[in-house]
Amino acid sequence: MEDREAKGWFMKELKKVSLLAAPMVVVSVSQNLLPPISLMMAGHLGELHLSAVSVATSFTNATGFALLFGLAGALETLCGQAYGAGQYHKLGSYTYCAIISLLPVCVPVSILWIFMARLLILVGLDPHISMAACKYSIGLIPALFGYAILQSLFRYFQSQSLILPMLLSSCAALCFHVPFCWVLIYKWELGNIGGAIAIDVAYWLNVIFLVSYFLFSSSCEKTRILCWRDIFSSISEFWRFAVSSSVMVCLEWWTFELLVLLAGLLKNSKLETSVLSICITTTSLHYFVQYGISVAASTRVSNELGSGNPQAARTVVHVVLVISITEAAITSTTLFFTRYIFGYAFSNDKEVVDYVTEVAPLLCLSVIVDSLLAVLCGIARGCGWQRIGAFINLGAYYFVGLPLSVVLCFVLHLRGKGLWIGLLVGTTVQVAMFALITAFTNWQKQLQANMAKDRIFRGQFQQVIDGIEL
Repeated sequence: MEDREAKGWFMKELKKVSLLAAPMVVVSVSQNLLPPISLMMAGHLGELHLSAVSVATSFTNATGFALLFGLAGALETLCGQAYGAGQYHKLGSYTYCAIISLLPVCVPVSILWIFMARLLILVGLDPHISMAACKYSIGLIPALFGYAILQSLFRYFQSQSLILPMLLSSCAALCFHVPFCWVLIYKWELGNIGGAIAIDVAYWLNVIFLVSYFLFSSSCEKTRILCWRDIFSSISEFWRFAVSSSVMVCLEWWTFELLVLLAGLLKNSKLETSVLSICITTTSLHYFVQYGISVAASTRVSNELGSGNPQAARTVVHVVLVISITEAAITSTTLFFTRYIFGYAFSNDKEVVDYVTEVAPLLCLSVIVDSLLAVLCGIARGCGWQRIGAFINLGAYYFVGLPLSVVLCFVLHLRGKGLWIGLLVGTTVQVAMFALITAFTNWQKQLQANMAKDRIFRGQFQQVIDGIEL
């Protein structure tokens, strides 16, 4: 009887998570396809253009977009548990607070991008690549400000499982971006800058649509209440989670971008940089599929903890892991059997395509590991374990992954392949640590430690690890 009841709960939660995860996968992929599309179109202009856009994308991700993405991640804990506890007015306060907090962050980041060429030349990158990458980065500055608002709104909507507005806006922006990017690059002959402008316009169209829905839809009536006193009193709460969340995300993203910079120091820098960027773009696209499942995990776990249902939160963990592993098996198998041709999506250069084919088996392993990582990180965000995640990422990448990458690449002369093997080992360590923490969590004690309901009523969210039994 108990087994039958447990199976019933599992199937019920599987349905809930699937209905949330499936459209979120589309939202995540649609939103994050914009930069790779610009990269693909610019890449067909030549190897220099591909390298420049690759470096610019890496630099802007590392210094701007990753930072904002991580800071906005605080809302997954705050808004998710607030919604689960029925404190609907808190969602609007946290969202307004996030936007007010993130927009000023964009100013120093923009200044950094303007002087990007000097920094890249200083670390030894090719001057021609550096100058072209700097121009592309400057073109992305408007997108940076739009991204700050967009990520805050995304967390606001997903915490309430309001996926439809995000789905419509993301798909519409993507459908607009593809032809508009092509026109700017090839018809109007703007070159790389055309790809950056297309991203700017797509992000702001997305923002305009979601802001309109936020202001005028009856679905947001209870949660968009504007109370300045509540907003400013929430700033310290927001930053308490935002800093740890940002460190957790940035440590991971910076590792990928550092690999591209290291590839630029190799003998054939254009080839190594281009191939490594293609590999990172490929795994990133898959990661954003998994991120949709991760969002479902974060939303469901935080909602259940907020409403005081620890066993339901535990069931969510089992469900999302099953979904993640199934998807990873399908994707890695497909990638392996198409390894001889998928490189042509990024470049017409046969040397580049052949090199991509050579590292494809490693990409397949990365797909599997990244799938588990995305979901486990989603669970961590839902529980409020951002600080723990920051320490795990620091150890896994900067004490294991990166040192091993440097040794394999420059000492054992495995070139770009060595860089990727080191990264794969670091990611595997990261997954193992998150898996151990999740496996040994006592969910009843986690609920008591988080005090999700009480902290929302008091407005005193605090990072805790007491719910973990090791």
